[in-house]
Amino acid sequence: MLTWIAIGLLFAAGVYFVALLEQWSLQGYFDWAAPFNAFLRSFGQEEIRTRRYDTVFYEATPVIFIAVVLLAVAILPFARETVILDLGTAALFINAALVYIMVSLIMAGWSANGVYGMIGGWRAMAQLIAYSMAVVMAITAAVMRAESMAMTPIIQSQASLWNIFYQPVGFLLFYGAVMAIAFLPPFDLPTAEGELAGGAWAEFTGARKTLFRLGRLLLILTLSLAVTIFFLGGWLGPWLPGFVWTFIKTTLVAASFFWVGRYFPRIRHDHLLEWGWKYAVPAALFNILQVGIVLLL
Repeated sequence: MLTWIAIGLLFAAGVYFVALLEQWSLQGYFDWAAPFNAFLRSFGQEEIRTRRYDTVFYEATPVIFIAVVLLAVAILPFARETVILDLGTAALFINAALVYIMVSLIMAGWSANGVYGMIGGWRAMAQLIAYSMAVVMAITAAVMRAESMAMTPIIQSQASLWNIFYQPVGFLLFYGAVMAIAFLPPFDLPTAEGELAGGAWAEFTGARKTLFRLGRLLLILTLSLAVTIFFLGGWLGPWLPGFVWTFIKTTLVAASFFWVGRYFPRIRHDHLLEWGWKYAVPAALFNILQVGIVLLL
């Protein structure tokens, strides 16, 4: 019980830390009270809706967005025997769950009946389709080494050498792809504040927009945890408890996301799709071939 409480507190601290990092990436300095102030302001904001909107989708989309992220969190272990849903096909399940991020963004753009929202939703779909193959193939290579799709064997297979060193090409592909899935700069085309004024959720205000922003923070932390599990050895580490190592690695990965996004220019959407199909997929196939050869030898 104490372990679960500590994990819950660390996860909440991780969400707060990601919120601080996002504020730093936008403004260039840390404001420790900014996440709380933004949260309180959102509930005092006037609810503004478009004239013709789909009531069911408009109300359900923010909830679906968070629910999908929590579904992915449920299969990722923070430490040994602390996974909520211990699935034998967890590696396959996480990719299936993340697909619904795209669905929720399309629903958001469609339901609000706004031009910017629709463009952001369709961009999210094109972007995720382009990078989903790279994600699946990078996970496949990690599964090949572990000879299992369950999370625990994947982590235990890295006891002698983390996958970041065993398959660096797969790590780079997975790292870039999850940044695109979380639509973080320079891959923030679905939201694109300076171009689409918020994109997929441009027409959402108040509490609904707060749910989207909270879901975005959870998504970044979840994908950072996925990078930690598949390529950085998960809870493996000396001296400290396993969940502490998981938290340290996950927060460092999240911090690196914002650091990379701060210093790289935004990529045009057509170039992003071109690189995804022309270069990422062949590189992912090469990574699978390289891992297969090493395993055979």
